[in-house]
Amino acid sequence: MTYEELLRQITTDDDRVLVMTAENRAAIRNLPQHLGERLIDVGISEMTMIGAAAGLALRGRIPIVHALATFLTLRAFEFIRTDVGIPSLPVKLVGAVPGFLSDGNGPTHQALEDISLMRGIPGMQVFAPADNDEMISGITAIIASPRPWYIRFNSLPAVTEHHEPFAIGKAEEHGDGKDVAILTYGFLFREAWTAAQLLNAEGIRCRVVNLRTLKPLDEAAVIRAVNECAMLVTVEDHFKTGGLVSILAELCLEKQIMCPLLPIALEERWFRPATLPRVLEHEECTGQDIAARILTELERRGYRHDLQVLSESHFKTYL
Repeated sequence: MTYEELLRQITTDDDRVLVMTAENRAAIRNLPQHLGERLIDVGISEMTMIGAAAGLALRGRIPIVHALATFLTLRAFEFIRTDVGIPSLPVKLVGAVPGFLSDGNGPTHQALEDISLMRGIPGMQVFAPADNDEMISGITAIIASPRPWYIRFNSLPAVTEHHEPFAIGKAEEHGDGKDVAILTYGFLFREAWTAAQLLNAEGIRCRVVNLRTLKPLDEAAVIRAVNECAMLVTVEDHFKTGGLVSILAELCLEKQIMCPLLPIALEERWFRPATLPRVLEHEECTGQDIAARILTELERRGYRHDLQVLSESHFKTYL
């Protein structure tokens, strides 16, 4: 099922739900003829869209709004904070092409601080699905939630089956390795999962924690990884400041625990525009790159003196 098909089903079953867009119809192209007046396109005016969505929510509607993630979270931030966040209205914010998914676009279109901005609003929840399957499995519960939500839109195919049903605030744990725990969210789950398979094949015991909802966070899964694993790795297509690294640091400080950490994120810069595979290669965020970076960091920290340099057929040379 596609996101558009699911929205059509949800809007058929519940006439409170309506769809809004700021001239961003890529994911909802066939809905206008089905929804009629319940699909509202405000044009390139994200602030107007949020204000209108808040008014509709105050009248019992459940607006699902769509815009490019960078314009939605930056241009309309004050309106989201004030009109949606303060009254805690059930407006669902769907940000298109977040993070590396904006691939060929330059810095003006790169949403790399969206998680930081949205999770900073009291009451706002954040959903970053790993793929289309997870997007579909989570959206029904999120629309039913009385809280406002920010959703990092993701329609890419899954690389593996999701063995745990979606639940708000519940991470999905793949494996129980004790050497490395890779914490991630969004479409980079596929690269983290690939990295874990490569490292597991070489005897490095990995687990991958797909956080799904960054707010509310599955604190138990994160603390379990901190307590059970020799090293944690965070993987995200977001600025290091305010993203998963900050979330982990906040939690560890609150719980008075420490962990060795390898953060993989963007530091003080935007990424170089290209096709998505080239972006991942340039930013050293392919599954092979991530595995090689983990191996290098393990050896640097002296955790596994018996590790051998992995074959170049698996990894780029970092050592």
